[in-house]
Amino acid sequence: MQIQFHLYNTLSRTKEVFNPQDQANVKMYVCGPTVYDNPHIGNSRSVVVYDLLYRIVIKIFGSRAVKYVRNITDVDDKIIDRAELLGITINELTDKVTQEFHTNMAYLGCMLPSIEPKATEHIDVMIEIIERLITKDHAYIADNHVYFDVLSAPNYTELSNRNLEEMFEGVRVENSKTKKNPQDFVLWKPAKQNESANMNFESPWGLGRPGWHIECSAMSYKYLGENFDIHGGGADLIFPHHTNEIAQSRCAFLSSTYAKYWIHNGFLTVNGKKMSKSLGNFITVRDLMDKQIQGEVVRLFLLSSHYRRPLDYNDKAIEDAKKTLDYWYRAIENINVQKIDLPHSFMQSL
Repeated sequence: MQIQFHLYNTLSRTKEVFNPQDQANVKMYVCGPTVYDNPHIGNSRSVVVYDLLYRIVIKIFGSRAVKYVRNITDVDDKIIDRAELLGITINELTDKVTQEFHTNMAYLGCMLPSIEPKATEHIDVMIEIIERLITKDHAYIADNHVYFDVLSAPNYTELSNRNLEEMFEGVRVENSKTKKNPQDFVLWKPAKQNESANMNFESPWGLGRPGWHIECSAMSYKYLGENFDIHGGGADLIFPHHTNEIAQSRCAFLSSTYAKYWIHNGFLTVNGKKMSKSLGNFITVRDLMDKQIQGEVVRLFLLSSHYRRPLDYNDKAIEDAKKTLDYWYRAIENINVQKIDLPHSFMQSL
């Protein structure tokens, strides 16, 4: 009898029995890092949570039946700004940060995904989807940009469960007189003057680069198709990133429901505030490695609270995780297993 387990689906706001579309081909996509700077442990909580989910799904359905895609975002304004600040090339920066990310994930005991695509290697797929959206009147060209028409998307607010005005309260929106609606988001943006050629690509709309949201739609479509089972990420991605992903993917492929189960993990906090680079209250995984803290201690800490709830980082929490792990190891060492002789027929049947 196959084990059943439940997932909280942000889309339906209920716990649902996980029932993949095809048990022999379970498909899972998780938003990966934007490789402009070394990851902090808040970023790592997401990776560890979905590593655990990946292991559970493999245990139930078998490793050959599960395809896990986690992308690398290596085209972004933050990457350009960071490379200029450090005085290095974009490729040098993205290669260095990607390598550090992989080192961090190995330290935390995370398995590699089945596929780890880079955004820069899938520009052609992004262009294909954007062209589909233009043809279907879900996107339009304005001032060398391509924008997605939010009002053309059915059920645009379904994932966030808020009305359009509430969703955009406090959210920084790119103002443009050429937009049909203030909420419309960019699918393709033109190159800026004196900008690195490494970050711009030829397209039907001129030299430029993709918007953030189209990247995940393209890479999930490339490797998982129009429909797949699980889409994961941090709670901060519900809006605008995942909301916009759903809209553009469903509109590009009319038969698409896109992802069936939307899973979101809670923030890592410091003194009750979300850990983030913009607030300057972050600790990198490298900082913990340099302190000689074992990776399995950090992993246990990151899994010590329900995955959808906030988790507060402090030295005591790390020390508590270490004590718990030490206790478990001592308990295992103290188990007294007596040697017994088993019948030959039993041994032969194993």
